[in-house]
Formats: sequence, structure tokens, C-alpha cells
Amino acid sequence: MPQFNYVAMDSKGKEQKGRINAATEEAAANELKAKGMFPTSIRLAVTTKKTSSAKKSGAASLNISLGPAVIKKKDLTVFTRQLAILIGAGLPLIRSLRTLERQARNPSIKTVIGRTAEVVEGGSTFAEALAQNPRSFDKLYLNMVRAGEASGAMEIILDRLASFREKSARIAGKVKSAMIYPAVILSLSMCALVALMVLIVPKFQKIFSDLLGPKVPLPDITLFVIGVSNTLMSHWYYYLAGLFGIVFLYIIIGKIPAGKWGRDWCFYNMPLFGPIISKTAIARFSRTLGTLMSSGVPILNALSIVKETSGNDVVASAIQKVNDAVKEGEGIAVPLGNTKIFPEMVISMVEVGEETGKLPEMLDKIADTYEEEVDNAVSALTSMIEPLMIVLLAVVVGTIVIALFMPLVKIIEMMGA
Repeated sequence: MPQFNYVAMDSKGKEQKGRINAATEEAAANELKAKGMFPTSIRLAVTTKKTSSAKKSGAASLNISLGPAVIKKKDLTVFTRQLAILIGAGLPLIRSLRTLERQARNPSIKTVIGRTAEVVEGGSTFAEALAQNPRSFDKLYLNMVRAGEASGAMEIILDRLASFREKSARIAGKVKSAMIYPAVILSLSMCALVALMVLIVPKFQKIFSDLLGPKVPLPDITLFVIGVSNTLMSHWYYYLAGLFGIVFLYIIIGKIPAGKWGRDWCFYNMPLFGPIISKTAIARFSRTLGTLMSSGVPILNALSIVKETSGNDVVASAIQKVNDAVKEGEGIAVPLGNTKIFPEMVISMVEVGEETGKLPEMLDKIADTYEEEVDNAVSALTSMIEPLMIVLLAVVVGTIVIALFMPLVKIIEMMGA
């Protein structure tokens, strides 16, 4: 009987590998499913005899595995929105999944959706099927789907989840654009300055040496610019090593819990970018917690998910303190105020939400408010950075030009005399 090498996911979502005897590939898949496993790859095993004959003939055999299929974040948002529309139109879940599988052009999306549909057809819940692909569907996604299944409002939950992901992607894009723009401008400016110091300044230095000679002293500012140029040309590897050292140190700090917390604290409180980062963190906290609570996820589970998806260790530590206080029977407003991370307005609105029993709605209002503030802050920062960069570049380039022009005045005076 033929043997097949398989890769499958067990009931806990862990990848298992092994070999199974079966008449056909389909029979092997059915036998694995009967054992509670979900196959992701089944291939006919190559026997020793075939391998040896291949060696004799000089043929080579390659077995390349590209790893598990993954749905990207942008594609996942589209998938969620489309699934909510199909279910809202009255299509059963399995038929909706098969419809999306057929229209998917990306092989990874087609594989994940098809695998999910197979697991649901085997009698598992939608959340259990999604749990077989942890790299595509995170904890927040799974908990909201479980809440939708428990409440029987899957269409509403999926629509809410799609809206949440769209708003999160929009605000993340705003923040990234605010960070990338000055970084690109600064990088281009630095490249232009390095080219100026390496290519132009040495030529002027030779002119000054030939026409003025060693007896005529150069101005201090000219000597400084020439010194920087000579150092940059003769010891460029020091600058390059320093740049790589800074990047390496940044990565290492991010691997250490205390270092990552300190780095995030610096980002949270830094000038210009700090307000954007803090407002983004508050908007994400409010939007995520409000979405989970309005979907029926218990408060402790919701806080745990919000902590994992905060993206900032300072905010995550604050949420953990709130979670510990809620376990002891306290509300959310007082622990939030004790963290000193969230503004007084947020604390007051959360407190009102708890008193009126409309905390999810109040959290959504907080998120809307701070997302709008992030938009305004990003626009203000972008309009502020451009003139600042121009002035900074003008000062640096102007200093170099003045340094090179002052000896030229002496040369013109000597030629006139």
C-alpha cells in the first residue's frame, strides 16, 4: 500500500508531520480527518528503491515547501466585508465560504478559505475552523466570531469587525505617512549634504591650496567645513559602523522587555511625534475595547485582547493594571486614571459610560474623537515639518556656501591688487 507524507493541524492548532498508509491521497486525507486532524499537505512518499534508481540515472528530486498559507491584513478586511454581505443576503456560511474561495485569485487566500470551509463541513464551528489558521486570524478576530456564533448575529459581528479593521488601517496609514514623510526628506537631505562634502568641498580645498598657499590662513568656518569633509572621506567606515551600530542597538533594545518599555515610553513622550503616538494608542484602545464589548466579549477577555493588540508596551502595562483591578471587582474608570496614561477627558467619559450602562457606545465616541484628533495632528505636523526641513537644510547648505565663499573673496582681492 502506498505511503504518504502529511502535514496537518491538530485540534489545538499545532502543526503535525508524519507518514500514513492509504490507497489514495483522498483516503489518506479522510483517515487524518477521522483522527481529528486537518491536513494541509499530503504527498506520495518516495521509496528507497526509487531514490536509488534516480541517483543512478543522475536525476535530482526537489521537495520545496513554501510554508503555511497566510491572508494579509488588507485582504482579510476585504474577506470579512464580503463574507458579512453574503451572510446578510441569506447565504449559509459554508456556501458563502465556497463562493469566496472560487472568486479568490490569490492562492494563499484560496487555500485558507478552502481549508476553513472543509473544517466547517466536518462539523466544527466557524471559530474552531478559523483557529486552524492562527497566522491569518488573530485572537481578537476569533473572539468576535465566537461572540457572533453565541449570539446568532454573525452578520452584525462580521460587519462590525470589517468596519473596525478598516478604521484601524486608515488611522495606521495616517500615522505611517506622518512618520515616513520626514524620514524620506531627511534621508534625501543627508545624501545631498554628503555628496556636497565629498565631491565639491575637496575641489575648493585644492583651489585654496593652489592660489593662497600655506602662508594665508583660511577662516575658521572654512577650516571646520574642510575638516569635516576630510574626516568623512578618510574615515567613512566609522560613520557607517556608527549607523549600523545604532540600528543594531535599536533592535537589541526591542528584544529586551525593559528596553522595549523604555523605548516606547520615549516615543510616547517625544516632541512633535509623541502626541500623535499617544492619541493613536488611545484611539486604538477605545475602538478595540468598544468593539469587543459591544460584540458580547466578556470584559476581562476584552482587556486581555486589547493589551495584546495595543502595539505599545507603556499602554499594555497600563491595561494590565486595569485588568488586575477589574479582577478584584473594581470598575474601569478609576484604574485608568491611576495609570496616568489616559487624559482626564477619557477617564470622565468612561466613568459616565459605566454609570449609564453604555460603556461600549462611549468608547466608540472616544475613538471617533481621538481618530479625528490624529487626523488633525498629522496634518499639522506635515505642514510644520516641511518649512522646518527647508530652514534646516538652508542653514546647513548656507554655512557650507559661506565657508567656501569667504576664501574666494580673499583670492579676488589678491588678484585685484
